[in-house]
Amino acid sequence: MFADVAFPISGFQTFTYKIPKDLVSEVQIGSRVTVQFGPRKTQGIVTGLKNESSFSGKIKDIAGLVDNLPIMTPELWKLIQWMSQYYVTPLGQVGKAVLPKNLSTRYNPPKRWMVQAKPIFDDEDLEAVKKRAPKQYEVYQKIWKVKKPIQVSSLKDLASNPLNVCRGLEKRKLVTLFEETSLPDITGFTFDPIHKKVSFNSHQQVAVDAICKSLDKKEYSPFLLHGVTGSGKTEIYVEGVRHCLAQKRTAIILLPEISLTPQIAGRFRAVFGDTIALWHSKLTQAQRSWTWKEICKGTFKVVIGARSAVFAPLKHLGLIVIDEEQESSFRQDSPAPRYHARDVALMRATYEGASVVLSSATPSLESYYNYLHKKLSYLHLPERYGGAKYPHVHLVDMLSDQEESGKYGQIFSGLLQDKIEDRLNKKEQIILLQNRRGYSPVIRCGDCGEIVMCPQCKVALTFHSKGSQLICHFCGHIEIKQRETCIHCRCSNMKYSGTGTQRVESILEETFPQARVARLDMDTAGTSQGLISILKAFANGEIDILLGTQMIAKGLDFPNATLVGIINADLGLHLPDFRSGERIFQLIYQASGRAGRRKIPGEVVIQTYVPDNPVIKNAAKLDMIKYYNIALSERNELKYPPFSWMAKIEITGENQIAVDSLSERISKLLNGKYKGLDVLGPAPCYLEKLRNQYRFQIVFKSLKSIDPNGYRLHKFIQDNFMDIQKKYRPGKNRINIHFDPLSLI
Repeated sequence: MFADVAFPISGFQTFTYKIPKDLVSEVQIGSRVTVQFGPRKTQGIVTGLKNESSFSGKIKDIAGLVDNLPIMTPELWKLIQWMSQYYVTPLGQVGKAVLPKNLSTRYNPPKRWMVQAKPIFDDEDLEAVKKRAPKQYEVYQKIWKVKKPIQVSSLKDLASNPLNVCRGLEKRKLVTLFEETSLPDITGFTFDPIHKKVSFNSHQQVAVDAICKSLDKKEYSPFLLHGVTGSGKTEIYVEGVRHCLAQKRTAIILLPEISLTPQIAGRFRAVFGDTIALWHSKLTQAQRSWTWKEICKGTFKVVIGARSAVFAPLKHLGLIVIDEEQESSFRQDSPAPRYHARDVALMRATYEGASVVLSSATPSLESYYNYLHKKLSYLHLPERYGGAKYPHVHLVDMLSDQEESGKYGQIFSGLLQDKIEDRLNKKEQIILLQNRRGYSPVIRCGDCGEIVMCPQCKVALTFHSKGSQLICHFCGHIEIKQRETCIHCRCSNMKYSGTGTQRVESILEETFPQARVARLDMDTAGTSQGLISILKAFANGEIDILLGTQMIAKGLDFPNATLVGIINADLGLHLPDFRSGERIFQLIYQASGRAGRRKIPGEVVIQTYVPDNPVIKNAAKLDMIKYYNIALSERNELKYPPFSWMAKIEITGENQIAVDSLSERISKLLNGKYKGLDVLGPAPCYLEKLRNQYRFQIVFKSLKSIDPNGYRLHKFIQDNFMDIQKKYRPGKNRINIHFDPLSLI
């Protein structure tokens, strides 16, 4: 018996090994094995089994199995094979991306003591405790009121050693004391367990019925759940998962970034308890190893996480939900495989016979197009939950506003300033969006005009007031000292221009000294705990104004937030990328949806210098359908997705001339062109230099009218780029393949 084994190497070749007799019954497709590979022992993945081998030389034996239990389902293995083929990535590399590192790492999750009150049948027993042990009586009263198991550590306010007190109550047969595994968690938000069904409105009920009906059929069923902000989409996920578990099936919930949506994770934990596993980047390798194995054992029935959670080895998978499916964070660009979790989820569901829910208030244009072409079933939630009204939106032309006031360069319009003052007086909360961090994004010499650039990237350094640092937001390069003179003309006339969140924060503190202001961006939320502490403080009413970048625009629900201000809606609008308008529309729409999510009416103030731009105009009207029809018309005219399949070949290297030369050589060597294929480039990327690497790209567009399934484009890429090293001899340069790229920047 022989096995084909793949390794996490750059080539597509697999290697044949002999299976020892004592391992024949245990080695399966997808098993991790230890083998001799060259001069060292290493781990590989079994990709195939066969009775005979055509290789005439000596074949090495498999040294042993890495895992004692199956760490991959057959359906997951099929998915890995599909990803290898679709994204033109070696099997070993895909397997390396799917499986956690150090899967054999031992981890013993911490335990916590839990206590629950027993029913009292004799009041005299309790009276005796009250007289003889008043401290025990006091603790028991608190345990009794909760009516559910609670952590013993939560009783420290009543007793210095609550465990001993609880043990005393256990001897009196008044409580049950037990240990419970403390699962890795970063939600920070706690919700009481909910066992009763939520009362749905008519639109929600239609969506729930459709999803449950598809689960009953146990067939591949893709849905687009288009619900306005605050329409109660999370409750539909919960009900779908509940139905799934009742069928003895499992579910995956994908979030754009687990640390940005702690409320959703907390909500699921409240309903489903310890059947929920969280999968995210904040877990240690040991925690990831333990969680993966527990999923394999069947301990967890639901996995919530970011994009890599789509690979969770759940058996009998019934439902996959992609929340905020339009988010770019679902796309992995580096390292390979360069995949989109949404597309991978859809493919996995076809293998599993599962239902998929793509959910958003602002779906991606691709998903909207697929709904129009009957590839997705459409579920619409046009109303906010609980009868909450849409916010009233004000569109402010900053040029006109500044001309009227005579205050040029001001950050806040007169209207936004008045609205903030009004909300502060009413004890209501404000959310302000400025999608650029730091203090000043550009430092320029006032004499020669030279901009202070990152030495490793072809981008401007951003001034951060804290520590007076100059920071590159792409590579992380830091200059400790603030630039006092220009390095080119030696003049000291340095101008700090542009507006980042730090500068807005400073102006807010000066303008509204009575307000409690908090800033939420990558600088203040470097850790999940930092982020959660800010969100919890805002939720508890300890913050009046929450200022932040795009991380405040989605996944958050604060009932007392009644005003949203978008300080500069134009940021990113004019980037040379075919998705820039779509992204800005979605950001404005999503941010606007944070206002007035309960009974108190909400307002939104959008500040712009281009009020007549269709993106801004339709975002202000909250008219998604009109803007999407405009955007689709533009995409069709320019032959961009969703009307074409697109691939990008990116060539990178430290020597600009060498990278340029290789790009030209590849372009000339291209063959197999066909009708309906457009080739753009080679040309420098918009961000031509990043992390000391020069970047050039060649873009391919294959019309869907001629290539409906993308087969021609895939074959063209595979024929020309399968064996990159032999064909193009890139040397120190790298050639990266991107299918379905989200950006051309």
